[in-house]
Amino acid sequence: MHNSNKIEHCSSGDSAQSIQPPLQQVPLRSAVIGRGTIIQRALPSRYKRMIGAWCFLDHAGPVTFATGDGLDVGPHPHMGLQTFTWMIEGTMMHGDSLGHKQLIRPKQVNLMTAGHGISHTEVAPDTETQMHSVQLWIALPDDKKDMPPQFEHYPDLPVVQQDQIEFTVLVGDFLGTTSPVQVHSELLGVDLSTEVDTITTLPLNPHFEYGVLVLQGKANINDQVIDDQHMLLIEPGMAEIRLELPANTRLILVGGVPFESPILLWWNFVGRTQAEMEIARQQWVDHDSRFGEVADYVGSRLVAPVLPEKMRASK
Repeated sequence: MHNSNKIEHCSSGDSAQSIQPPLQQVPLRSAVIGRGTIIQRALPSRYKRMIGAWCFLDHAGPVTFATGDGLDVGPHPHMGLQTFTWMIEGTMMHGDSLGHKQLIRPKQVNLMTAGHGISHTEVAPDTETQMHSVQLWIALPDDKKDMPPQFEHYPDLPVVQQDQIEFTVLVGDFLGTTSPVQVHSELLGVDLSTEVDTITTLPLNPHFEYGVLVLQGKANINDQVIDDQHMLLIEPGMAEIRLELPANTRLILVGGVPFESPILLWWNFVGRTQAEMEIARQQWVDHDSRFGEVADYVGSRLVAPVLPEKMRASK
């Protein structure tokens, strides 16, 4: 998916306040992608720019639509990041400039490593009528941000049960289970779902910062009620959290070690300097081979917005 034409001066720990409470609820904001699909954006926000290397988090759906009216995001470029798509309901076809074509189905992950540069499309099949998904971006560390682009599809993710909760380990290690998804920072991503009312206590890495996003229902976390219009931020230092979850609740938990460097996030690019952004934008405009072309897509490429005159990375 593509970002808006807004510069985000991002770093882990960056927020609107210099001192954060251990747990803080922050509101989500709505945005529109593709052909009018409304999503809830959790990252970046003015309250929190990054959680570890996670620098972008969109929750799309659940939504039902007429056949032929699904998401259709034309060719657009990325650099300096990994795109991470977790599909809950519906299907989506990924196509990229490396020649990959991959349909993602429920309970599967697509991971595209942009590195130095790639372009891709995201299109719902004409027969599809529903979508519920989460897409995140992972900022690549300094020594990996210009790595060669690549794409991986993960059809099976490890699942573990505790206190009648199903945990799908999307990224990292959790409850003695390790995800196969290859990332380049110390990160965690876990999908939690319940069919009955339950209570549990989850261990946390005190070196990590975390975010909890409700995808369906409501949750009580350390005596705070969280709905699907807010994200709960958890600052480093906590060793566990207590969850009270009603039946048919779904959450996503993301976390990581605070990121090593301030980043610039603009449009679909993650970089470090103004010059990097200027060069990448012009290369996209010029159809430079850096981003390649997506074959067989019927429609236009996305047009790069005007780059602001000055950007500054913040800590």
